[in-house]
This record gives sequence, structure tokens and C-alpha cells, in this order.
Amino acid sequence: IYTIRLRKMGEFIEVFDRLAMPILLRTLGAPLGFWTSQVGQLNQFVHLWGYDSLADYEQRSLARDQHPGFPAYLAASEHLIVAQETRLIRRATLASLEAPQ
Repeated sequence: IYTIRLRKMGEFIEVFDRLAMPILLRTLGAPLGFWTSQVGQLNQFVHLWGYDSLADYEQRSLARDQHPGFPAYLAASEHLIVAQETRLIRRATLASLEAPQ
């Protein structure tokens, strides 16, 4: 979850799409999705990626961080990002969703 400077979301998304996405697709794989906040804490860009395990997350994150093009994205986005938060979450299985309807 990135908190983006006020009135800079469009610029951030352009930089992210142009500089980060080619690298992320190669190193992290296909994303689960992207969202921007509309209610509550504003100016947030949320991106979600799926991993098979903590080791898989660590391996792919290392590949991203070591990619020769990644520093260019970091430099181009630095002035746009106010805060950053990483969460590792697990799928919760609910019996009511597993039962036949």
C-alpha cells in the first residue's frame, strides 16, 4: 500500500505503469489487482500479488530488487510516495463458502 502525495496519483500511476510494471511482471509474476482508495484514508494505491509461500515471496522480491532497471523506478517515484506498507496475508477458508448451495 503506497500513500501518494496529494494530487499526484495520476503521475504516480504513469511512472509505476511505465517503469515498474515491466520489471514486476518479469520478477513477481501476474498481479491479483490494483486499486486506489475512494473512501477512508485517501491517496492510497494498493497492489496485490499472490505467492505460494514466504520463501516464494522472498525469492521474487529479491529478484525484483536486484533487477538492473528497478533503481530507475525507485528514483522516478521517490518524490511521489509519502508512505509505504507491506502486508503478508493468508486466505481464510470459510465453511459457508465451501458448502454446496
